[in-house]
Amino acid sequence: MSSKYLPTIGIETHVQLNTKTKLFAAVGNDAREVAPNTLISHICVGMPGALPVLNEGAIKLSAAAALALGTAPQKLSHFERKHYFYPDLPKGYQITQYQAPIIVGGHLHIDNNGQKKCIRIERANLEEDAGKNTHPAGADYSLVDLNRAGTPLLEIVSRPDLNSPAEAKAYARELWLLMKYAGVTDGDLYHGHVRFDVNISLSKDPDKLGTRSEIKNLNSFRSVEGAVTYEIERQTELLEKGQPVVQETRGWDEVQQKSVSQRSKEEAEDYRYMPEPDVPPVELDDKYIEDIEKQMPELPPKIRQELAKIKFDSKVIEDILDRPEAVALILKVLDTADSEATRRTAFWVLQSAGNPANLKADKVVELSKMVDDGKLSSTAGKTIFEEMIKSPETPDKIAKRLKLVQVSDESEIEKIVAEVITQNPKAAEDVKAGQAKAIGFLVGQVMAKSKGQANPEVAQKLIKKQLGG
Repeated sequence: MSSKYLPTIGIETHVQLNTKTKLFAAVGNDAREVAPNTLISHICVGMPGALPVLNEGAIKLSAAAALALGTAPQKLSHFERKHYFYPDLPKGYQITQYQAPIIVGGHLHIDNNGQKKCIRIERANLEEDAGKNTHPAGADYSLVDLNRAGTPLLEIVSRPDLNSPAEAKAYARELWLLMKYAGVTDGDLYHGHVRFDVNISLSKDPDKLGTRSEIKNLNSFRSVEGAVTYEIERQTELLEKGQPVVQETRGWDEVQQKSVSQRSKEEAEDYRYMPEPDVPPVELDDKYIEDIEKQMPELPPKIRQELAKIKFDSKVIEDILDRPEAVALILKVLDTADSEATRRTAFWVLQSAGNPANLKADKVVELSKMVDDGKLSSTAGKTIFEEMIKSPETPDKIAKRLKLVQVSDESEIEKIVAEVITQNPKAAEDVKAGQAKAIGFLVGQVMAKSKGQANPEVAQKLIKKQLGG
């Protein structure tokens, strides 16, 4: 990339709210596992005379989003109609917020390889989603699925405070984490429950923005980074050739890792905004906001501070944050046990494919103590942790059932050690000669003969004792 030009990046993020029903209709809000056009009502398909009724749950989640972004929801907000024609928008307009959105201001902090930066939030408006068009390959028709029509979205608009692909990726991930931990969204990126539109412009003058292009509907952090990287290179090439950058909307081709032109960028006047006559303004009082604030869970910035107390590596902390279903367990262990138990729990969680959300912290602490006391090997501890996710049994019962309890009785292990030494004379001589690898080999043989139940430290001590090492 040329250092002549300063990239300026802003991101609009569409966050699907985690409500049971749609924004203005009493219809289910989760369209992931249902047939097309089955989660619809007369409101979703824009039947004449259909009257929308605002979902209060969407207001509560929007207020929580505001608090997660370091601000408060607006006490007065209202809706407008945004007019445009598209097959997946039967009414011919979208109900959204324009002049008085539910969130104004806010911020979040990103950490880009140790470089910390505050990214400001311009606004966030509550709106309904449109449906989905499908264009079968080789066909001369398109299909429209209105299951998604009316889904509540919070469109969060950042200020143009980002200046690199890495910063854009860090912002997208941090916003996703905040909204997921606040309970605002389930955060399903694969199904587009969080989608990113990135606006990129280049300029030689840091006080003046260039002409921007927008790449829409990115649903992964990797795509955000790749799209920004490509667009900076594309615009740089145009400017170097003396050609203008056109203000337009572009799509992202994930396979080819390039953006393609879709249409010229509309301006606000193109949408003919007008007040929505069927949905009254939203008024929130202080007590309503205070009640939601009291219910807010711990968010990633605070969780990072807690985990940093036991000197977790920053990469490990971020890996833990990527497992929200396990964070409560790790923090509970941290509250009730020592740092070693917490580190061990985090290791088990990160190595596990299961969901440990329902595990009791006291059982995990008990399991960790069994490893500390030499009753279990570290490998057995991990095996039992996986079993605890599926079974209500105590760690001790699982260990006995799976025959994983480690034998530390010297008299029992001594017989196995003597047998292993007799069967491996060459390794025994190597131990006497001071070769460290040889004793490791013999310990491994003891573990194999004992089916993993011998305490390796006791086995090593007895090998040295018998061989005079």
